[in-house]
Amino acid sequence: MLYYIFDIFAKSGMPGARLMQYTSFRAMLAIVISLLVSAWFGSYLIKYFKKKQITETLREYDKNNLKAGVPTMGGLIIIIAILVPCLLIGRLDNVYMLLLIITTVWLGILGFADDYIKTFKKNKDGISGKTKIAAQVGLGLVIGLTLCFSPQAVMRDNITVEKNGVKSVQLSPKATKENKTTIPFVKDHDINYSEVMSFCGEYKEEAGWVIFVIITVLAVTAVSNGANLNDGMDGMLAGNAAIIGVALGVLAYASSHLGWAEYLNIMYLPGGEEVVIFTFAFIGALIGFLWYNAFPAQVFMGDTGSLSIGGIIAVIAILIHKEILLVLLCGVFVAENLSVMAQVAYYKSGKRKGIKQRLFRRAPLHHHYNIGEEKLDKECTYLFKGPERPLHEAKITLRFWIVTIVMAVITLMTLKIR
Repeated sequence: MLYYIFDIFAKSGMPGARLMQYTSFRAMLAIVISLLVSAWFGSYLIKYFKKKQITETLREYDKNNLKAGVPTMGGLIIIIAILVPCLLIGRLDNVYMLLLIITTVWLGILGFADDYIKTFKKNKDGISGKTKIAAQVGLGLVIGLTLCFSPQAVMRDNITVEKNGVKSVQLSPKATKENKTTIPFVKDHDINYSEVMSFCGEYKEEAGWVIFVIITVLAVTAVSNGANLNDGMDGMLAGNAAIIGVALGVLAYASSHLGWAEYLNIMYLPGGEEVVIFTFAFIGALIGFLWYNAFPAQVFMGDTGSLSIGGIIAVIAILIHKEILLVLLCGVFVAENLSVMAQVAYYKSGKRKGIKQRLFRRAPLHHHYNIGEEKLDKECTYLFKGPERPLHEAKITLRFWIVTIVMAVITLMTLKIR
């Protein structure tokens, strides 16, 4: 909205109006706006939820009953704080911005419906797992197919040019539509899905796009659920997601800047600057929410926030063709997902043998360190014993943040290590 107004002012020669044309200025402005919105709206919403008693019930690991009565569904703060700066200073005719807004609203509605059923209908299960998966798969299909057919979703790849016996790498002069992605720690670090499907002969291009859409669906579903599992302690998910957002912001900025893309030998994405604007609004919203969500939390995000956060992270990575890097960057989410699946599989394996066994004290993984021995089942054997004394959740949260920072740094190192 403001972007177009300032564009008119710039064309008329108004001093200072050209600032809106700089990605770096709009990105910083997006952070400031999202922080202010989350701070103001968060304070208002917390008071409103307390008044209406839209609060958390007692959690099993909450020995001192600190969580009961804390407002939930605070993910609305994050969603509003993201959307306001994007609608104000984003280019709404850009396919990347539109897809990110759709992702935020789509998963926000899904999470809100789940929280509503849990809170108001007193149904702890909320929306069924199959319905959640179906909604996430539907979003993945929308993202994948839009990128497949949209004329805006193009790239300029790096090509090797030899002149006077000297080889150099430069960006191709013309933008083309390709389904490439980045693979870490490999010299020629781009892989074309169509080349992977070369055994399909003349249909390899179509087959490549099918693979891309499938990977998009898997990424959206896996990261969204991983983020949902990670949201179990004060500040845990908000902090991890903000760190991941910073790494994605750097990758998005490099991919949308001609000079940086050519220097780093990565694909350049025309129009990718809108991904930068959205990502910085995302970071600002999370930091603003963390003001209220850090221990001891004044509000919980609920599924309204956690499902949206995971989906947004996945879609940002997909839009900048870094979806394979999600395995590394979102290592904490991967660990949370795997811990739940391994726990269930190990328990069922023992049940078939008539043995009561578990891998961890609790799953997902972060609860393994927070459960004391007095809460363990005496008839059950645990493969991983855990700490002698349960760790305070603030310490567990901080350690998970540190792990995420390390994973983010390693992810950024892949820009030069190949």
